[in-house]
Formats: sequence, structure tokens, C-alpha cells
Amino acid sequence: MALRTRRYVGEIAAKHSPFVIDLVTGAIRWLIKRAYTDLNYDEEELAALYELSQNHPLVFLPSHKSNFDHLVLQYVLYKEGLPPNHTAGGINMNFFPVGPFIRRSGVFFIRREFRDNESYKFVLRRYVDYLLEKRFPMEWYIEGGRSRSGKLRPPRYGMLAYVVDSFLRGSSEDVVLIPVSIAYDQIQDVGSYAAEQSGEAKESESLKWLVSTVRGVRNRYGGIHVRFGAPLSVKAFLALQDDMPDDPDDTRNPAIPKLAFEVAVRLNEVTPVTPTSLVALALLSADSRSLTVAETARLLEPYLDFVARRDLPMSEKLHLDQTDQIAATLDEMVAAGVVERFDGASGALYRIRDKQHLAAAYYRNTIIHFFVNRSITEMALVHIVEDGYEGKLRRAILNEALRIRDMLKFEFFFSNTDDFEQEIRDELADHDPELRQHLKDGDAAAILARFQPFISDAILRPFFEAYRVIGDIIEQHAYESGLDKDGIRPEALDLGRQYLLQGLVDKKASVSKVLFESALSLADNRGLFNDGPTSIADREAFAAELRDAVEHLKALTRLSDVSSG
Repeated sequence: MALRTRRYVGEIAAKHSPFVIDLVTGAIRWLIKRAYTDLNYDEEELAALYELSQNHPLVFLPSHKSNFDHLVLQYVLYKEGLPPNHTAGGINMNFFPVGPFIRRSGVFFIRREFRDNESYKFVLRRYVDYLLEKRFPMEWYIEGGRSRSGKLRPPRYGMLAYVVDSFLRGSSEDVVLIPVSIAYDQIQDVGSYAAEQSGEAKESESLKWLVSTVRGVRNRYGGIHVRFGAPLSVKAFLALQDDMPDDPDDTRNPAIPKLAFEVAVRLNEVTPVTPTSLVALALLSADSRSLTVAETARLLEPYLDFVARRDLPMSEKLHLDQTDQIAATLDEMVAAGVVERFDGASGALYRIRDKQHLAAAYYRNTIIHFFVNRSITEMALVHIVEDGYEGKLRRAILNEALRIRDMLKFEFFFSNTDDFEQEIRDELADHDPELRQHLKDGDAAAILARFQPFISDAILRPFFEAYRVIGDIIEQHAYESGLDKDGIRPEALDLGRQYLLQGLVDKKASVSKVLFESALSLADNRGLFNDGPTSIADREAFAAELRDAVEHLKALTRLSDVSSG
């Protein structure tokens, strides 16, 4: 037993070396300057975090978009004089010679699976106790792995549970979680993400992979933008919970998911809107159609207005109402291979390159959470306009918005029911100054008209088209017993591509393994893989509901066309 635990300690623990840290940060500085034009962050925020670290251990929880993420945060902390983090890394990165080297820069390695290994769990638990007792700062990705879609992934609870349990056992008076959004104008990894979503296998980490990644770095990716979310005291958060377990080591602690959810919300809140993300959104709304710079500007108008009115965080002061910045952003996307440019007699035309729609969608998805509630409100209204309603109009709108939210609960981080309903009320009031009268008159069409130009087609249609594919497959197998996810996955990409050719799917970014997986999670959550007396009817109803959602999005597109015509 003692020999085994000693071996686990050696396998897990970081071994900071000042010489290696200096060497690594020098290499990081070279890499960042080679790949990016600038690195932006607030020095005053770092100074405040330094003061906070004098009294409490800090846990940095960065978003995970790129292999650069850890390097960027390590360099920023080093440059501003903060102590190096103890960073949890996957055991897959512990390959020679990289593993021993980065271990000395502060990385400690964790196995992916150790559920039944009590000795390993004991060592990891005591190691976390030690780090918190000594107020050493920690770091890991709460998403687990890199986001392949651009959106924040559902949080993983493992390391967070170990930290909370250690705090409850008294290793520290408090622990402060620091959400860190690391956003990029563009990233090197986006091509491989798009390939994985299209069905290609993920490339395994190795020395060859590392060399290839470094060689592939080019100074064409724009800027890096680091934003720190509001610090979150574990002590204060747990004090507000009324369902804490009596046993600190209880792995079913209901506070852990709530705490992780709050971290994710704070990450999203500070993620900056970039010119690339907005231009990608405009291009995707046109799908494969070529656009002039002026046409791109017109498509950007509702989003720029939304960003300004809601005072959303930005990577820089946006001037996307000016054609020169739009053209510059488009040309940067051309250089990265996501967009192609045609120079004709009447000027330049731009469109997303073939097989690059998922890459463009990645950039759009980094900011999509800001626009989801408005899009849901549009969908709720058009459903009521198209299909009618019973009772009071306000309640009907809220009920429909809740139903749509339920379909998207595996995609986005939604507020609780009461807060979400208030957010929808705010959306309605923000767009319709005559809302009270229109609600009294039961005039949903008048309220919907105030939302012109509609954005839900560009924001939500790829999700519902992908879900529709899964729904149709489930319906095709509705009468089969023993239906499961593994039986459906192989069919999804093929049927999605078929639907794209047939025009049943309009958005090329809808054919995505990531979106199909979320749809399968929703189906599983609704019990559609359980055989029972209502299973056939439930599966058919699920498919019909998703087709209905796509039809309502198409109705919004028709209304937009009539209005613009």
C-alpha cells in the first residue's frame, strides 16, 4: 500500500523549478509574439488578484478554446508577478520529453479514470489538501477538454469536488474561484475542430503532434484577450445553500453542480465580443452566398445595435459600422483560410470557403450565448402567431419560451425558471415600447414585428436542424426495442449530409457531431431510449416537435423576406 501511494505521489505531483519556469515563460513569450499581434488584459485586475491571494488560495478556472490557453495564463501571471499555478493536466500530456519538462513548470498530472482506485483517490485528495493549506494557487479547465464548437462546454465536477471537499475538511478558511475567459481573434486549432465535427478522428498528443503544432504557428491570428470574471468565494457560496450534506466527503454534494454552473455563467459574462465573431455571424446568416462589404455591414447592424444597447464586453472598440474594419476583418479570415475572396468588376466579394462553415460557426459560437434569449423570444412569438394560443398572451409567450429553453438545455447555461421568465419579459419590453397595449389586445404579430430584423435564424437554426436529424432517426427506429445512442450515432452524419443535399437542412454548420451529441443527450433526458408503453408515441412526438421548431424558424425567414422586400 505504502509503495503504491508513493508511486502515485510521484506520478501526480508538480515539481516547480525556477530555472524551468523562466525558460518556459521565455519560450511562451516567443510563441505568443510569433502567433499573435497583441495580448490584452487589465493590469489592475491582476493587482487585485495578487492582494486577494495574500489571504486565500486562488483557483483559476480558464475557458478552454486552444492549446495556447495554459501558456497564455501562465505568461500573464508571470509577467505581473503572481506566483505560478499548480495546474491540473491530463495524463495524456505526460509524454517524453514534454511531461517531465512541464511538470517542473507547475503542471501536475491526473489520470482520466480512477473511479475504483481508492489508493489513487486518497493520494489526490491529500495533495489537494496540501496545496490549499499552503495557499498555493491552482488551475484547471472546468470544461475538461477544449471546446470543439466555440461554446462553453458543460462543466466537469471532479477537481472542483476535491477542492470543495478539502475546504469542508478545514484545509483552508476559504477558497476563491477565479473564472478566466481567454478569447482569441482567431485560433490555429479551428481547422482540426471542424474536421473532428465532420467525423474525422482527433489527433493524439505526442512529440510529433507538438512539433507540428509549433511549426504551424504563423503571425496571422490577431489578438488574445484575457478577461477575469468576478471572484467567487466557496465559503460564501456554500453558506447560501440549504441542501449541504452532513459528510464533507459525500460525493453527491448538490452544491458542486450549482457552483460549477455559477463559474460557467461568470465566464460567459466576461467573454468579449470580437470583430471576427461578429463577421462570422453575418457570413453564416448568408450561408454560402457571397457578400460585398456593404452587404456584410447591413447584416451586422442588428448585432452591433444589440452589443451597444446591452453594453456587452468587447475585445476592442468596435467599428464594424465602418467598411474599412469590416474589410480588414474579412481579409484576416481569408488569410486564415476560413473565407475566400473574389475580386470582380464591381468590387470584392466574400463567402465562407467550402468545408469551412463549422470553422466559421466556431467563432460565432464564442459569443452566441449573448443572443440566445432574444432568439428564443422571437421563436416563441412566431409559434404563437402561426399556431395560436390559449389564455393570456404574456403567459403564453413565457410558456412557449420555457418549452424552447427545455429543448436547448444541453447547449446553453440558462437561469432558473423565475429569472429566465424575467429575462424574457425584459426582451419583450426592450423591443416593444407599446408592449402593454399589444398584450392587452392579444396582438402577438405586432410584438413580433418589433423584433425585426430577426436574428434567430442565424443563432438557433443550426441547432434545431441538427436536432431534427436526430429526431428523425429516432422516429425511424421508434418501434425498435433496445434503442440507444450508440445505434444512432453512426447514422447522424450520413443523414445530415443527405438532408443538406435535399434541402431539408439549410445550414451547413448544422451537420456537426457536437450538435448531434447534444441532441442525443436531450433524447436520453426525455427517456426516449427506455422501452415502455408510451415509448413509440414519445419518440414520434419528439421528432415532430423538432420539425415544428425548424418550420417556425423558416416562418421567421419568410417574414424577414416580406419585410425587406
